[in-house]
Amino acid sequence: MSRDDVAFYGFTPVPRDPDVLFKDHPTASGPNPKQDLFTVDDLPLPDSAVVRAVKEFVKKELDEQTYNHSHRVYIYGTALVKTHFPSWTYDNETYYLSCLLHDIGTAERFLATTKMSFEFKGAIVARDLILQQGGPEDQADSVCDAIIRHQDIFVKGGNITMVGQILQLATILDNVGIRANLIHPRLIETTTAAFPRKGWSEHFGRVIEKELALKPWCHTSTFEVPNWKEGVRSNFATDVRGNDVMRPFD
Repeated sequence: MSRDDVAFYGFTPVPRDPDVLFKDHPTASGPNPKQDLFTVDDLPLPDSAVVRAVKEFVKKELDEQTYNHSHRVYIYGTALVKTHFPSWTYDNETYYLSCLLHDIGTAERFLATTKMSFEFKGAIVARDLILQQGGPEDQADSVCDAIIRHQDIFVKGGNITMVGQILQLATILDNVGIRANLIHPRLIETTTAAFPRKGWSEHFGRVIEKELALKPWCHTSTFEVPNWKEGVRSNFATDVRGNDVMRPFD
């Protein structure tokens, strides 16, 4: 892999821990972080033959709430980078594909038909799909890596790919409301109008509980108490349902 491909497909290493990433950050730290006034229309979605084929696939496999969540993740992540990391460079299409496919493992077709955690199964599905549609292997690998790691929220050491970090920041923002103060409220308003939540907090909370019940060994259980067992209330589902930032839009 050339140095150019490393950067282009979003493999540039950045700190995994957002507390390290944002420590003493010139625009994102402190009580009043910068909030550039973007609306959803300012951040157009990438388009290509591969993107169109992947969108057709996910529209067929995902429910509307998850499909819309995937688009909000793209918008919020793109805005975060433009405002707080303007020097970061990566292929927008690769990030968009990561967003479109990051929850494909929760689709009815996959969640209960594998013993693998949904992120890992979804990452394999995503990589195979992109390659089948003629996407470059580096792009497929970048998407796969980002999806595998997108719930590694509690890992403090080391690095993650740039695309992987953006995906993590944007998913936790939409799901729990963490660091929502880094984007403008108007962006949230226009994005939820274009891609409605339709009760996403409750919907995703149920998905979490379903996977935990089916596969108590799954990676999602890292959000839970040690030796979690069915019947114990899910910490993660509780946090998702308690997303006060997004409650007005649910």
